[in-house]
Amino acid sequence: MTDQNKAIPSVSVSYARNGSSTKSNELGMRSMQERAYEKRGEQYLLIKSPPASGKSRALMFIALDKLHNQGLKQAIIVVPEKSIGASFNDEPLTKFGFWADWHVLPKWNLCNAPGSDNGGKVKSVAAFLDSDDKVLVCTHATFRFAVDQFGVEAFDDRLIAVDEFHHVSANPDNKLGTHLGQFIARDKVHIVAMTGSYFRGDAEAVLAPQDEAKFDVVTYTYYEQLNGYEHLKHLDIGYFFYSGSYVDDILKVLDPAEKTIIHIPSVNSRESTKDKIKEVDHIIGALGEWQGSDPVTGFQLVKTRDDRILRIADLVDDDPNKRDRVSAALKNPTQKNNRGHVDIIIALGMAKEGFDWIWCEHALTVGYRSSLTEIVQIIGRATRDAPGKTRARFTNLIAEPDASEEAVTEAVNDTLKAIAASLLMEQVLAPRFEFKPKHPTSGPADGFDYGEGGYDPNECNVGFNEGTGRFQIEIKGLAEPKSKEATRICQEDLNEVIAAFVQDKTTIERGLFDEELVPEELTQVRMGKIIKDKYPELDAEDQEAVRQHAIAALNLTQQAKQIALDVEEGDEQQRANTALIDGVRRFAMDVRELDIDLIDRINPFGEAYSILAKTMSEDSLKQVAAVIAAKRTNLSPEEAKELALRAVKFKKERGRLPAINSQDAWERRMAEGAAAFVRFKDEGRYE
Repeated sequence: MTDQNKAIPSVSVSYARNGSSTKSNELGMRSMQERAYEKRGEQYLLIKSPPASGKSRALMFIALDKLHNQGLKQAIIVVPEKSIGASFNDEPLTKFGFWADWHVLPKWNLCNAPGSDNGGKVKSVAAFLDSDDKVLVCTHATFRFAVDQFGVEAFDDRLIAVDEFHHVSANPDNKLGTHLGQFIARDKVHIVAMTGSYFRGDAEAVLAPQDEAKFDVVTYTYYEQLNGYEHLKHLDIGYFFYSGSYVDDILKVLDPAEKTIIHIPSVNSRESTKDKIKEVDHIIGALGEWQGSDPVTGFQLVKTRDDRILRIADLVDDDPNKRDRVSAALKNPTQKNNRGHVDIIIALGMAKEGFDWIWCEHALTVGYRSSLTEIVQIIGRATRDAPGKTRARFTNLIAEPDASEEAVTEAVNDTLKAIAASLLMEQVLAPRFEFKPKHPTSGPADGFDYGEGGYDPNECNVGFNEGTGRFQIEIKGLAEPKSKEATRICQEDLNEVIAAFVQDKTTIERGLFDEELVPEELTQVRMGKIIKDKYPELDAEDQEAVRQHAIAALNLTQQAKQIALDVEEGDEQQRANTALIDGVRRFAMDVRELDIDLIDRINPFGEAYSILAKTMSEDSLKQVAAVIAAKRTNLSPEEAKELALRAVKFKKERGRLPAINSQDAWERRMAEGAAAFVRFKDEGRYE
């Protein structure tokens, strides 16, 4: 973007619009649903698929098969909040080719029932379990209370389907996670888990490793979803820093011509003015002249400077009568395909997970949200496909640090979290990586395009399969996973590993602001520690294989992004998404040899820093760097131990220990770590 007041997109991805993700087969199933249905016989099934890909209907197909053909008594659909219950309303599936319709008796959709989660609704669950009816829909809360009251055995021989599965955590304090662990241990139910973001904002594991290993996984990527749309071609994600009050700067990133959801900041955040009603008034005032409210919908009517009338839905107002009327108008099914129904939605805690407004072109969020997951969910509001909608964007508006030390520290944390979210989304939106060690016997794989010259047996090749959205990349010296679980992680869970890595505060602080950083301290030591903590059941060889695959995925995306962002604006008419694909290819060709040591020597946060330097003022950037530098500490015993282990590996490979006076910075660091390890051991720090 040329206007310096606009957000600089840290991610800008284009897609082919081949229509494949919206086409249905003879059973009325779209691509993702067909893939999930193929695994309908699995007892434990995890569906990882983006917003708007049709997870609700995929569950209907699977549940009907389990009820009719697999001998299960009933299906219980569990959703995080009442509004999402509508996703599981009746569907005439036979009309589109399936062999049965989806039907939920009104009395068993407890999301629509009056009363509290821990009162009449729990009694309704008991009545359902005793009935011959087949499907119940309730909230996570109702389900938790019901399991507490009746025990897991009351649900034997039933399907438990958990929507928005990232709400679950392996932490013992997470009640739903504990219950699921008990269900899996008893092994008398079937579980279908569905999520658009299989990671949590607090970096907790969603499932315990031994439970997760029991699930068969269906993965449908953002790339497949967006590449298969008919209309949406571009997605931009960026952040914008401002000083003063955000309401004064909001029009620098808010285009009134775009259909927009604005999430104003939580009243507890630094970005909040502590008066949410006034903030909404300021936004409306900045957009134009208020003309009153629509008596039917409750939408605010605002006349812009070019005499257009904007219809603005205010979901912030605490008056339940006003808010309920606006909310009902937004959910009106007869207006779902009416682009002119509403122009801008202003919300605080609403219009996020499960909210379906296909026309949304811009998700504008003020202040850092509570978690990466929440950001992924908010971005999902803008990634629906709709006629005439060719571009969508997400902007995170963040306050620059101010002079007071307390606020500076908080601002630094928010900045780091925003960058972490951006890095993760880059990974989520990219095609999938499949890494192969380069051997003399390596050859081309069917279905992969290796570029103009085709496959070269003497080089490390980059193949791309546009149909599946998958890279195949050869890397010299790459460790291969040996166990089934490590292979699964390398194929399915690299984004979850990367989510844990970019959320690690020490990692991102050093990656962005430590001028003396040796990249291997992050790529090998910090990533190595994260893998060990996340997958303690894997042996050392498999942990190293997972580490190498994860860091290769992150660093190749970052290098490709740099090349893609350097592509001239005039080249945008190239084959869809070619910039990122060509970026990976060009990086592989530009280096003398694509090997794992080279990849480990790249700072994963280098490109993020260059974007940060463009978006934040120089003074603020210096201030952030100073705050982080002041916190820098010497090696911890844990880091020294990890470096000592790397030094042992170095000795096995080279026949000598790392030298403290080496010209190579990473060798010096290993030597320092080994010496510190011996010192800490002598001091009894490891006892």
